[in-house]
Amino acid sequence: MRKVLLLVFTVSSLVTYGQLIDLNLMPWPHEVVTGNNKFEIKQDFTIAVNDKSNRRIEIATTRFLRRLSGRTGVFIDKGFAFNISENTSPSLRISYQRKGALEINEDESYSLSVSKNQITITSITDIGVIYALETLLQLVSNDENSYFIPEVEIKDKPRFTWRGLMIDVARHFQPIAVLKRNLDAMAAVKMNVFHWHLTDDQGFRVESKTHPKLHELGSDGQYYTQEQIKDIVTYASNKGIRIVPEFDVPGHATAILTAYPEIGSKAMPYSIERFAGIFHPTLDPTNERTYKILDDLFGEMSKLFPGKYFHIGGDENEGKHWDENEKIQEFKKEQNLITNHDLQTFFNIRLEKILAKYNKSLMGWEEIMTPKMSTSALIHSWRGINEGVPPGQSLVNAAKKGHYTVLSNGYYIDLLQPVSEHYKVDPMPKNYKLTPEEKARILGGEATMWSELVTPLTIDSRLWPRTAAIAERFWSSEKVTDISNLYKRMEVISFRLEELDITHIRNRDVILRNITNNQNIEALVQLTKVYEPLKIYTRNKGGTEYKSFSPFTLFADACSSDASDAIIFNKLVSEYLETSSNTTKAELITFLKKWGHNYTLFSSIQNSSPILKSVEPLSKNLSELSNSLLFILTTENLKTTDYQNITNQFLKLSKPVVDVEFAALKSFKKLIVYFSKKKE
Repeated sequence: MRKVLLLVFTVSSLVTYGQLIDLNLMPWPHEVVTGNNKFEIKQDFTIAVNDKSNRRIEIATTRFLRRLSGRTGVFIDKGFAFNISENTSPSLRISYQRKGALEINEDESYSLSVSKNQITITSITDIGVIYALETLLQLVSNDENSYFIPEVEIKDKPRFTWRGLMIDVARHFQPIAVLKRNLDAMAAVKMNVFHWHLTDDQGFRVESKTHPKLHELGSDGQYYTQEQIKDIVTYASNKGIRIVPEFDVPGHATAILTAYPEIGSKAMPYSIERFAGIFHPTLDPTNERTYKILDDLFGEMSKLFPGKYFHIGGDENEGKHWDENEKIQEFKKEQNLITNHDLQTFFNIRLEKILAKYNKSLMGWEEIMTPKMSTSALIHSWRGINEGVPPGQSLVNAAKKGHYTVLSNGYYIDLLQPVSEHYKVDPMPKNYKLTPEEKARILGGEATMWSELVTPLTIDSRLWPRTAAIAERFWSSEKVTDISNLYKRMEVISFRLEELDITHIRNRDVILRNITNNQNIEALVQLTKVYEPLKIYTRNKGGTEYKSFSPFTLFADACSSDASDAIIFNKLVSEYLETSSNTTKAELITFLKKWGHNYTLFSSIQNSSPILKSVEPLSKNLSELSNSLLFILTTENLKTTDYQNITNQFLKLSKPVVDVEFAALKSFKKLIVYFSKKKE
């Protein structure tokens, strides 16, 4: 057998390894050993477990068999697991010691062994079994004759104990079905924390029986019943995922104040916010009724969410309404609270005591960290350059001050950055000196899906497959950094996610058919592979361009952050400029011919709907410049008279249209510069 360790995971070893066997594992395991045999999947495939009575194991093994059968088309005779005493010679033998607890630092490791005749999974906890089964499914391969699992020995464990995904359901409500399929996807890439952002200015999304006006007046009728909450908690638990609920206070509280204006810091009528952005309504920290309502609410919610941590938000409170309130200013003087930050710390400490009554620990965004805040509070680091803060600075500060801490800066997937930007961010800071104890306080990270610009139709495409790459950063060695290999494996994991009902691929076509009035969408599909949505808040300029009820069924909503054809083309251009390879040149010509023809395809449908008129420049500008570059590339000649023309075409293509930008623009520029220099 041949050994490949992450400790020597280099580009050269990847090539060698890829030649040995094509493994598309994500996240990449801690240690992999491969052999030359294979386990063939046949209809007599069976599973035996040392203790089948565990509900997680029952669900995980049954689901594995269903997915294996669906993946391979093999009619497996027994679609459920046996106890080992009932089946002493199974295809897959599973052995674990105990049920895993959904808490930090639980053992999630596993060992997986595949030989010609048998597969074995061993782990300390049932959570390790769940992860091993996901790895096993990723190993399923085939040739022209059969489906099989290659001979392999895997010893695996996570690098970080907190591997989270936050979904904001306040801005745009996400139905139960959306949450469940994304929990399935999380489990597939070994994520273990679902951070559920339940309240904000735009909505209060949980049924409250103690204060029903919260969901009655603050949700537009879109909220989760308590029975639905229990169902999601159980569903997540069965996949080894713990849930952290977030009730954002004292800012981002407009929906709460819509129900209870008397606890607001300003006497005014409140209504649910319809815009995206940061707003002034804030709970009054000097009003005892504020704490009574929150005490009732937290006590009620604590019964629904069994996990240790309870997220109180605490972010982006500018304190404008506090400054305008004479009573609050007088209170600050009486309590010797100099700044609004001091006042918010006073508020947070009160909440911490309330949560302690219900055996919960407080978690909040980094603004809650002050000298007076107890180190039992978990700090969620999120601010970076966009907020005028060194990225990850709060993470380091929190660890040094004795707090557990989690990183989200760099993992804001709603910013629509390409996966390469997220993949290079590591939860463990490299430019700071930290003691082993301080490093141990950095628990991991969370990808964050703020929902200002997403709906149930588009959320999957904004989450996946980029979140899979972030999950690998939380699980795998810091030495796993090869972007080319990442893209190769992401392509596989992307279409495998469809098996879990993730709609990130299919819903692109749903949007495009709507735009074309169900006409031929080939031209638009081509465009989605080279255009990407505008990034880092530029689509939502100023935070008020889009409302919660704006249409999110436009061309930009069908585009991904990693335009697939542009990625390939960019790589080819770099190779061509370095090697002048005729083979590479031929591949570039193929792309340019396809794009040059796009406007012909588009013209046949451009009168199908009014929306297409705004999309037309995308196709026209791309075709014009592609044809010009095609001529130059085939003739290797750029005349002086052509240079100005092609420059003008480039300028037109470089301007964003309908909230998207051309993802191969830099490569087009490189080609123009290259041939202009050859002309000289």
